[in-house]
Amino acid sequence: MTLREYFHKVASTYDRTAGTGSAAAKMLRSAPSVFGPYVPASYIIKGSAGNGAGAFCPWVSFFDPDETSTATRGMYLVYLFAEDMKTVSLSLNQGVTELRETFGVREAEKRLRGEAAAIRGAFPGNMTGGLEDVINLGGRAGLPRAYEAGNILARVYEVASLPTEEALKTDLRRMIQLYQDALVLREDLRSTTRDVITTIKPKENGEQDPLLYFAPKSDDEYMQKITARVLKKSRKHETLVKRYGAFLAEAGFAAGTNVHPRDLVARRDGDDWLIEAKVVRRGNVSHAVREAIGQLATYAFLLYPEDSQPRRMALFTEAIGDVYMRLLSHQGIASVWPTEDGWAGSPEAVIAGLAQKEG
Repeated sequence: MTLREYFHKVASTYDRTAGTGSAAAKMLRSAPSVFGPYVPASYIIKGSAGNGAGAFCPWVSFFDPDETSTATRGMYLVYLFAEDMKTVSLSLNQGVTELRETFGVREAEKRLRGEAAAIRGAFPGNMTGGLEDVINLGGRAGLPRAYEAGNILARVYEVASLPTEEALKTDLRRMIQLYQDALVLREDLRSTTRDVITTIKPKENGEQDPLLYFAPKSDDEYMQKITARVLKKSRKHETLVKRYGAFLAEAGFAAGTNVHPRDLVARRDGDDWLIEAKVVRRGNVSHAVREAIGQLATYAFLLYPEDSQPRRMALFTEAIGDVYMRLLSHQGIASVWPTEDGWAGSPEAVIAGLAQKEG
C-alpha cells in the first residue's frame, strides 16, 4: 500500500463511533508495515484510533527511542488527522501529559506553545521553508488542542489533493532530519536560556561500558569482567538488533541476539559471523566505524579460539558511505545498514546473504 492510498483509506473510512475494532482503526494500527521502509530502522512506529472511545484526531507517530516511546512525553513526529478528516498534518510535536500533571491544562498548553516557538526560532530560516507554525485540527478541547499547542513545525496536506508519492516520502525524510536537529536545539536552549524549555529532560541512555578504564591482566580476567558487567545499550541499538535479527532468520541464518556481550551471532553455509551493531549518533560515522573495528577485534580475539575465528560484520543504523565501507572491507569486516526497502551493505555482505543489495 502506498502512503497516498493509506491516507485516503483512513480519511475516507474512519468513524470514531465505530470503535477501535473498525477497519480504519485496524489500518491505523498496521502503520509500522506501511511506514517502516521510510524511517530509520531504530524508530518506533505506532498508529492509533484511541483507547476505548475513538479518537477525534487519529494519528500515526514516529518515536526516536532514545527520546521517547510514547506520545505522552518528549518530542516525536506524527501524522495527525483533523477532526473532519479533510487534512492530515505531518507535525513535529511534543507530549503534553507530563506538563499537565505538573502545571494543569491551561499552563501546560501555554508552556508547550512557548517551547515550540523557541525551538522553531532556533532553526536557521533556510531549513524550515514551506513548513507551518500552526496546525488546525478542529480546536476541540483535550488532546486535539494539546496537539495544536505542541506543534513545532508541520507540513499540512489536503487529503483531497495529496502530493505525489515521492513528495510524501521526501517530506517524511526531511521531517525526520528536522526531528533530530530539533532534539539538539532543544537541549542547547535548555542549557543557555532560563525557563524556556520546561519539558522533562530525557534520561541519558547511551552505551555505558564499565570496561572503559579496565586493563585486564589476562584473558580469564577479561572473561570474568564481561560476564559480570552490565552494559546498557540505547533503545535505538536494541531496536536495530531486533529488526536485523528477524531479517537474518528469514534469510535462513541461525541467528542469536541474546549472546552477551556480543550483539549478534549468525551461522549459515558453514560460516560463523560475529556481528557488532553501532548507532551513528548525530551523523558521526567515523566514531561508529572506529568503535565497530575495535569491538569486533576485541571479541574475536578474546572470545574465540585462534584456530576457529569468526567472520566479522558491522551493523549500522544508517549508511556509512563508500570510504568507510571500503575501510571496513580492508579490515576484513563486512558492513550492513538499513534502507527504505530492506538492507544494503558491502559486496562481501551481499555475497554472504547478510544484505540484499550493495550500498
